Amino acid sequence: MALALKRAVSTPLLYFFILGDILGAGVYVLVGAVAGESGGAIWLPLLTALVLATLTAGSYAELVTKFPRAGGSAHYVTTAFGPAAGSFVGFCMLAAGLVSVGALARAFAGDYLQALISLPSMAVVVVFLAALAALNIRGIKESLRANVVATLVELGGLVLIIGLGAWIIARGDADLDRLTQVGTADHGAVGAVLAGTVLAFYSFVGFETSVNLAEEVENPRKSYPTALFAALLTAGVVYVLIGIVASASVPTEQLTQSSGPLLEVVRAAGDIPDWVFSLIALVAVANGALLTGIMSSRLAYGMARDGLLPPVLSRILPGRRTPWVAILATTAVSLILALTGEVDSLAATLVLLLLIVFSAVNAAVLVLRNTEGETDHFRIPTVIPWLALASCLFLFTRIEGEVWVRGLILVGVGVLLAAVNAARARRGDLVLQGQDS
Repeated sequence: MALALKRAVSTPLLYFFILGDILGAGVYVLVGAVAGESGGAIWLPLLTALVLATLTAGSYAELVTKFPRAGGSAHYVTTAFGPAAGSFVGFCMLAAGLVSVGALARAFAGDYLQALISLPSMAVVVVFLAALAALNIRGIKESLRANVVATLVELGGLVLIIGLGAWIIARGDADLDRLTQVGTADHGAVGAVLAGTVLAFYSFVGFETSVNLAEEVENPRKSYPTALFAALLTAGVVYVLIGIVASASVPTEQLTQSSGPLLEVVRAAGDIPDWVFSLIALVAVANGALLTGIMSSRLAYGMARDGLLPPVLSRILPGRRTPWVAILATTAVSLILALTGEVDSLAATLVLLLLIVFSAVNAAVLVLRNTEGETDHFRIPTVIPWLALASCLFLFTRIEGEVWVRGLILVGVGVLLAAVNAARARRGDLVLQGQDS
């Protein structure tokens, strides 16, 4: 009998997993970019992005409680539209994860670390990814316990910024008028909010990775919706407060010109060394890479078990009961990406790839409404996935042309994989284990 994944993830652990993946490293550099697009009212596009992300999160909550299996988005789309579509979406999800881990590894070896100690970047990348793989292989519970600590550090750093901003406001050094300034030289009020929302939406990406832990959650039908929406709400409140205090404390132009906008708030408050935030940022980057690495390996495992990737990736390590081959394979690909690409080039295609995934998942929840699955699952109103799909299609129109060029290369590989699996399905060589669920 094949080994099954161990159900060791409680609701609190799942909550911290999702929260840690949403917060990630992006918020430490996001505020300035959003300010550059929307003006001083940074909180408004952040709030809008929260609403849009919650719509798609609703689709995930319904599907993961109806089909609680590793494989996540790929499994849902396969069940709804067949192996070709599932292969394509699964590859887009996997590619986004691998690119993200590679980018985060390069970011970890970058300026934040160099501000503390000078080390060869490539050597740091290799050691960093090897350490993450070892923690991942050791076990999901150990990995998520480390995530709890890291998430608390990340969240503590953001709470510190909120506290410092509140102190700046209280002592009369803030400009609250900036909170109502919407629009830039390039955009009117509506256009500015929409442009800022596209960037802000990226800051909420991460919740979708947790569906790949479905088989390791103790009670997914109850735990997942609770953990998902609680984590999104927590992140949303933190982001909106960060947007308010950053805009009130620091001039908009100064925020937009800084690569470390939250550090500008620290400097405006005074009395806290810059190196403190360098350490917090490193924890955020490492935690984001760990969580994305967990997602990527579980996704590869689930796709291999469903027959969409080579079966060797579905092997589980006896004793630890973790997908060790998938972990090693995904880490190796991320290492190659990290050693051959820059952070900016690796990160540019993430939003495009994930919007493809989100669009397919929102369509899948509508198709699968009347199919068999787990009884007593979480269900959202029908209008929600329609609105979520519309929001994804809108965000596609905001993607820059050069990102499409890079993204279409990876999309082409996904289409090839989909075609191969479609041909296998027609010959009867591809039998999906997930179809029995």
